[in-house]
Amino acid sequence: MSRQYFATVARGLESLAAQELAELGATSVEPGFCGVAFQGDRKLLYHVNLWARLPFRILLRLEAFPCRTAEDLYRGIQGLPWQDYLTPDYTLAVDATGKTQQLNHSHFTALQVKNAIVDQQRQQFRARSHIDTQTPDVRINVHLHRDRCVVSLDSSGSSLHRRGYRPAVGTAPLKESLAAALIRLSGWQPESAFMDPLCGSGTLPLEACLQGLNVAPGLFRQQFGFQTWPDFDPSLWQSLQTAARKQQRTQLPMPIWGSDRNPDVIEQARLNAQNCHVADHIWFEPIDLQDIEPPTDSGILICNPPYGERLGNAQELGSFYRQLGQILKQRFKGWTVFVLSGNKALSQSIGLKSCQRTAVNNGSIPCQFLKYELYR
Repeated sequence: MSRQYFATVARGLESLAAQELAELGATSVEPGFCGVAFQGDRKLLYHVNLWARLPFRILLRLEAFPCRTAEDLYRGIQGLPWQDYLTPDYTLAVDATGKTQQLNHSHFTALQVKNAIVDQQRQQFRARSHIDTQTPDVRINVHLHRDRCVVSLDSSGSSLHRRGYRPAVGTAPLKESLAAALIRLSGWQPESAFMDPLCGSGTLPLEACLQGLNVAPGLFRQQFGFQTWPDFDPSLWQSLQTAARKQQRTQLPMPIWGSDRNPDVIEQARLNAQNCHVADHIWFEPIDLQDIEPPTDSGILICNPPYGERLGNAQELGSFYRQLGQILKQRFKGWTVFVLSGNKALSQSIGLKSCQRTAVNNGSIPCQFLKYELYR
């Protein structure tokens, strides 16, 4: 049976995520604001959670109804057959987003939804579900927008960007989902060399390696939300995991390089590579930027230098960006370079003319993903 789903994604990545979902077999794919609507069956729901690299969460849409007041919300929630989705022996949590003129506090909205559900349970079963905000059996998502309420079940549990392979992180790390998106935007293919000379704890090289080896990112996670739903199909889930493992490649045509001047974060990167079983495919070394040399005649270089928001002082970083630009221009002829920048003034200090700019958000920071073709 085909159901309606919604994948939440970072702002600016909606079209890219729509392409990925279509490739994974989703139908009726429609990018929207901070997400993508699509349709598919239960198998697709499991498949997308296992394979999608860009979304945060995959929501199963249950219902939408007009909602202006707390009474509208309570009545609308009580009108749903919650016995189909959880019984009193299942724990629950409610996440609320958005607002109306009268419902403008997410905590109150979530409380009202919870009350409506447990009141229905008491009437039917003379018992109610307990609340577990951390690891509930069923996580409910309600979104208020333009006096309407959309009710969904969160099939992912914790955010999908938390792959499960990265306990060790450096300061201000990229989310794995954003790193995967940047690699996709760059057009990198495993036949080309890949390098990040400012790799921190290794997120960009790691995500490139997982893409190159065709490793499903969901294989590292211990749990998904749908695994504790009443209708969970363990045999279907097991078959999808087995198929994913069989599709993995054992070798990359070209190695992947990551470096950083801080030996401690390189140790973190190596640990993360071991955790996702790709340590033999990535070359991590502590190297200062001024000592960087291209490992091959051509390839893709992607880096995320600090932009003065969380790391460093913007004024002091100007000389660092100028040094980066000089090194790229002098040593990386024949390469295609991408720089994620959240500071326009600093990116101008690179001193190279970008041939393409793509707007993306790194968390709450608006950024430009700048492309430079360094011809010989």
